[in-house]
Amino acid sequence: MVGRFKDGSLIKGKIHDFSIDESKFSFETIQGQVREIFVEELKAIFWVKDFQGNKNHKDKFNFELDLGGRRVRVKFFDGELIIGHTIGYSSDQPGFFMIPLDIDSNNKGVFVIKSATEIIDFMDSPN
Repeated sequence: MVGRFKDGSLIKGKIHDFSIDESKFSFETIQGQVREIFVEELKAIFWVKDFQGNKNHKDKFNFELDLGGRRVRVKFFDGELIIGHTIGYSSDQPGFFMIPLDIDSNNKGVFVIKSATEIIDFMDSPN
């Protein structure tokens, strides 16, 4: 997991007790330190394939993929754009899970913190 904070910093490791209904959770860094993280300090939590990532990656969306749920476009206040599918969106929750449509993304899944977003747009078509 990679936690990206609203201030641009990040943390890498694993989550122990995350719940969509709780305001904080425990995060164990890759160095083995356990930190308490408040959800509202985050931009998003990324389930990643590896911790290296690729800063030069260019998105390649596969709009033919049907992952169920609703297609959503999320633009964060820092300018990052993610397009994917969500099956658990609720206006009553501080965030939601989504699976990116970028076929080469390092991200397997994302928990988006709504207060870090500029736009959450549910899309009927890829255009």
